[in-house]
Amino acid sequence: MRKKNLKITKSMTIDQVLNINPNYSEILTEYGMHCFGCPFSRMETLEQASLVHNFDIDELIDKLNKNS
Repeated sequence: MRKKNLKITKSMTIDQVLNINPNYSEILTEYGMHCFGCPFSRMETLEQASLVHNFDIDELIDKLNKNS
C-alpha cells in the first residue's frame, strides 16, 4: 500500500522507503541497489547506501520525492 505525502529523507532505511511505496524499488535499482532480500540492506539508510554504491544521495532523494 502506498502512503502519500510522506517526505523521503536520507536518514530513512531502505525498508522504510519500500514500506511507503514498494514501487520505489525500481528507482533504487537504477542507483545500483539490487539486493533487497539482504537483511542488512533493508536496515541500511539511504545515505549509507549512497556511500556504498557511490551515487548522489540528494539526486536520489529528489527523484523519490517527485515520484511520491
